[in-house]
Amino acid sequence: MKFDHLPLWGWILVGLTLLIQATWIFLDARSRGKKPWLAWLWGFWGLTSFPLPSIVYLIAVIGLDRRRRKTGRSIRTKK
Repeated sequence: MKFDHLPLWGWILVGLTLLIQATWIFLDARSRGKKPWLAWLWGFWGLTSFPLPSIVYLIAVIGLDRRRRKTGRSIRTKK
């Protein structure tokens, strides 16, 4: 199958996938973050490709947040 002859339903599916991913990342980043511009940055990156932004977001934001909650301190502080 050639990608330049993708049917209309394929383009709609690609668009919906990117829109859903970007919306989820934006809403989750906005609810977690203190910097509103960072949530917009994550959301815009979610519109560009699939699934790399979701994977990086899950590892970088959610994974580190869970680790911080488990240890009870910030990841960046060293004792």
